[in-house]
Amino acid sequence: MRWYLRLLLLLSGVALVAAGLTGCSQRVVEGGKPTTSPTGSAHSSRAPASLPPGAVGVSPTGVTTRVDVPAESTEEEYFQACHAAKTWMEAQPPTGQSLLEPYLAMVQAAKSGAAGSWNTRWADLTPARQAAVIVAAQAATNSECG
Repeated sequence: MRWYLRLLLLLSGVALVAAGLTGCSQRVVEGGKPTTSPTGSAHSSRAPASLPPGAVGVSPTGVTTRVDVPAESTEEEYFQACHAAKTWMEAQPPTGQSLLEPYLAMVQAAKSGAAGSWNTRWADLTPARQAAVIVAAQAATNSECG
C-alpha cells in the first residue's frame, strides 16, 4: 500500500514531479499548441485547448513530459502503467541516461496504444489520463511501482 500513498502524493503534485526530471528541458505549450514548432517530431501532445496556458510541458524533441492536471487512474491501472514502463525500461540497453523521455516518446508514438497507456492511443487519452501515464512512468524510473 506504500505505493498507493506515493500515488496520492504524486496526484496532488504532477507539476512538481515533472519539474524534478533530470536532463529534460521543458517547452511550454499554450492552448494546446507549442510556443515553438517541434523539429519534425511525431510525439507532440494533442491536449485540448481547454487546458490553461502552460499546462502542458513538451521537451525539445516534442515529447509531452508534463500535464498539469490531477492524474486519473485506479490503483490497479497505476500499477499496470508503472509495471509496463518498468518492464520496457529494463529491456533497454543501459546508457546511464534517464529512460523517462524515451519511454514517453514510445507511448506517445504508438499507433494503437501501449500497455503503459492501457492500450489507448496517447491522443485519445484525456489530459488527466495522460498525467497518470506520466506519473506512473516517473515512478517506474525510480523503481517505485509498489
